[in-house]
Amino acid sequence: MASTALIPVSEYLSTTYRPDRDYIDGELKERNLGEQPHAHLQAIFAGIFRENRKTWSVRPLTEQRIQVSPSHYRVADVCVLRSSDPHDPVIHVAPLLCIEILSKGDTLSELQDRVDDYQAMSVQHVWVIDPWKRHGYVATTRGFEQPLDGIFVVPGTPIRIALKDVFAELDEMA
Repeated sequence: MASTALIPVSEYLSTTYRPDRDYIDGELKERNLGEQPHAHLQAIFAGIFRENRKTWSVRPLTEQRIQVSPSHYRVADVCVLRSSDPHDPVIHVAPLLCIEILSKGDTLSELQDRVDDYQAMSVQHVWVIDPWKRHGYVATTRGFEQPLDGIFVVPGTPIRIALKDVFAELDEMA
């Protein structure tokens, strides 16, 4: 049986990985990346939030380390902070929104672990985008649900993003 070398959190936080990795209980977890649909969707969502940052009072970040618990750090594809949130190098407060874009190698079990970590940190809005099947989901405590009328919203904010527009932009980039 192979053993995994555990590293201290201090080493994780002082090391640069390319691509960055999640840190779970001392173990580095690789993330599935590198496919153009994934990268394009990441850029599209980050761009939408950047264009609307003042109106929506948000700060979008890509591939940002988030400390979801004392021994778990996740790297979200896109995380959206409130403008008033701290500007710390590592996020310690629950983002307004985390967006995860699926890669071909992702498993439902790994995705659920990520969502569980975000929800345990009190992230109230987690969106999951599947570029291959052209679907988007809102992760809730009941499971994964498609957004009403295909429009992602963050209740209590002016944030509204039509999934059809996101996929139309993705098609333009292909």
